[in-house]
Amino acid sequence: MNISMTNRVEEKTVMIPSGRTMLEGTLGIPENAIGIILIVQGTGSNRYSPRNRYLASELQQEGLATLMMDLLTPTEEAYDMRTGNLRYNVDLLTRRVIDVIDWIDENEHAMHLSIGILGGGVGAAAAMIASVERPEIIKALVSKSGRTDLAGDIFSRIETPTLLIVGGFDYTVMDINGHAYESLNVDKKFVVVPEATQLFEEPGALEEVASQAVRWFHQYLGIPWKAQR
Repeated sequence: MNISMTNRVEEKTVMIPSGRTMLEGTLGIPENAIGIILIVQGTGSNRYSPRNRYLASELQQEGLATLMMDLLTPTEEAYDMRTGNLRYNVDLLTRRVIDVIDWIDENEHAMHLSIGILGGGVGAAAAMIASVERPEIIKALVSKSGRTDLAGDIFSRIETPTLLIVGGFDYTVMDINGHAYESLNVDKKFVVVPEATQLFEEPGALEEVASQAVRWFHQYLGIPWKAQR
């Protein structure tokens, strides 16, 4: 395992089996962690993305362990860059999310922690479908610019409290998330970050995403958020 130190949290590269494939992830567990968040993204992003690293750091500083996963292997990523055949394969991505969730649930260092998922793009769609398959394990969902249109008609079957976050200038994603929100029958929240686009690159936008995610995970993983004390 490769080990680095980020914001005083030891991070390890982990290999997680999914069928015949080994997936790479980065696991960071702060001291006295009170939950663990699986971070999964869609096409064009991976666990080394500065935005993903920032979100993981913010979660860790609030007592939440993080597991940032690449749902495609480097070879698959290269193939997908040439063909585009894997980036929207939601069935494949969902199976891999489920395998990672099962790994967390059985891992000696993480099995005692309540599990949430932060998904972006197609990764959010896979996370939502996975939550229907593992409702007893996944305690909270946060979708960031989620491609909810790729999740089919599963929204009425989701049992996990779900937060949808979109940018105010990301009109297409805002629209499809609005339809998904209307179909959810669980505790839910729809947050529009003003004047933000899909990647939340505008000043303060990603900070707002992190703040909203921390609040949601603390609420539904049974943790009092410090600003509410």
